[in-house]
Amino acid sequence: MTLEPLHRADIPRPILDVLHRLRELGFAAFLVGGCVRDILRGVAPKDFDVASSALPQEVQGAFKKVIPTGIQHGTVTVVIGGNHVEVTTFRSEGDYLDGRRPSSVTFERDITQDLSRRDFTINAMAYDPVGQVLVDPFGGMEDLQAHLIRCVRSPLERFSEDGLRPMRAVRFAAVLGFTLEQP
Repeated sequence: MTLEPLHRADIPRPILDVLHRLRELGFAAFLVGGCVRDILRGVAPKDFDVASSALPQEVQGAFKKVIPTGIQHGTVTVVIGGNHVEVTTFRSEGDYLDGRRPSSVTFERDITQDLSRRDFTINAMAYDPVGQVLVDPFGGMEDLQAHLIRCVRSPLERFSEDGLRPMRAVRFAAVLGFTLEQP
């Protein structure tokens, strides 16, 4: 599997404009999660998730119109050319006390910190289309090629954090035709 599908991806202009602006201001900015996975699979993404080292207030200062959609979790929506682009600050998470949501969110400046909190390796990749750099610290690209659903770090930890993750794993395996990692 090569990075060529990422380099040739048809990324909407408003997404690219947001990424360029954030980078212009000295922030890291990436496409993350499912859109990266889908592009590598040769499938058009349903949406594009942007993650950045910029704090919500810094994103708000970088654009004329920004909606604080989930500011406590680091997400704001940039309105650019009539289009809405969600930007979420890199983050790490506290303990999952209710089996579904983290008790706290801490904003981070490092993309690897953000990727390390994600569920499966195939969703823990980030791509910078401006610099054409893929960040894949957990082997998501290899797992895509192997058609494997594998947790980021410990499966026991990931599944005990969020009770919906085991169902998500099974859904991904069924929909994508992948196998689940064996313990």
